[in-house]
Amino acid sequence: FLTLATLGLLLTLGCARLAGAVEGPALRWIDGGSLTIGGQGWSHPAGRFDRLPASAKGKVRGQVYSLGRDSAGIIVEFETDSPELHVRWELGRERIAMPHMAATGVSGLDLYGLIDGAWRWVAVARPKGPKENTAELFTGQQREVRSFRLYLPLYNIVQRLEIGVATDAKISGRPRDTRPPVVVYGTSAVQGGCASRPGMSYPAMLGRRLNLPVLNLGFDGNGKAEPEVAELLGTLSPAIYVIDCLPNLMPAEAPKVETFVATIRAARPSTPILLVENLHYPDAMLNVDRRDRYVASNRILRAIYERLSRHDKNLHYLPADNFLGADNDGTVDGSHPTDLGFARIADVVTPAILGLLRSPLGTAPSTPTP
Repeated sequence: FLTLATLGLLLTLGCARLAGAVEGPALRWIDGGSLTIGGQGWSHPAGRFDRLPASAKGKVRGQVYSLGRDSAGIIVEFETDSPELHVRWELGRERIAMPHMAATGVSGLDLYGLIDGAWRWVAVARPKGPKENTAELFTGQQREVRSFRLYLPLYNIVQRLEIGVATDAKISGRPRDTRPPVVVYGTSAVQGGCASRPGMSYPAMLGRRLNLPVLNLGFDGNGKAEPEVAELLGTLSPAIYVIDCLPNLMPAEAPKVETFVATIRAARPSTPILLVENLHYPDAMLNVDRRDRYVASNRILRAIYERLSRHDKNLHYLPADNFLGADNDGTVDGSHPTDLGFARIADVVTPAILGLLRSPLGTAPSTPTP
């Protein structure tokens, strides 16, 4: 339970004025790239806040590489005693929103604070345009050291990020989490479409619930189980691979998952791999073709799992029939989850991963499961 003091802090921070950071001598601006960057699996990303390494250019399809420039799952972690906090950031894509996804999720910044031992939402920075944006996240707080985690946009490139603190405030990156990450590979639902803000994608939720680093390798419309991507994933050293790419594969393409798994397995012989079914679309009762597609794809995936698991005891399978709940309220458009849908997916995926991890999670703070 939250203390009254903590509740007051959350209300004060959450209601902060978001429309325009204070400029001038009252603030000192810090390069966000100089703080602790999480959510990146490779040491030489294409851009400071990109997801793929520069070496991937020309090796993976151009669309995959371009989507890898989106900062989905990238976080900036820091500690500061500043009584106020501001941000300014420059975006690399002209589009700041989509017809079915809010600008705060596509191009906004999402701040969480470590409060009472758990990561809790504090404020969101709303983008105003495709280039430079500013926002005041909070002000008027007592001077004390606090830990923060800033989630970057799900569907935009961050060209530049600065964090504004009081001129006499201290700010530094948090200790880097060097534990093996959870790697989630897949489609738009993995990348974060259509979360209302970056911290509400299901890989972001997994990170807070599992208390582990998570790499978001979702590629909208392009999670096609390609061998070049599998080779790239094989260069990582994760705690587990979560493969959730079936929505981007027609039934005739679903067998590609077998080669995808084999390529990863050749590089990582004993790392657990969790195959995730295509989620069950809530409008399938009216759209028979749509229903038949995911039923056929899931049947093929199950057959691949049963065949490979005879000799691979580190290959696992997760049915998706309980992903979205029974009320049909978990998506924006029948396939892309809302925040509610993402929370329900995380409710299922979190215990599945916990059951497969071989080592203790450690003592770093985590959020209680709702």
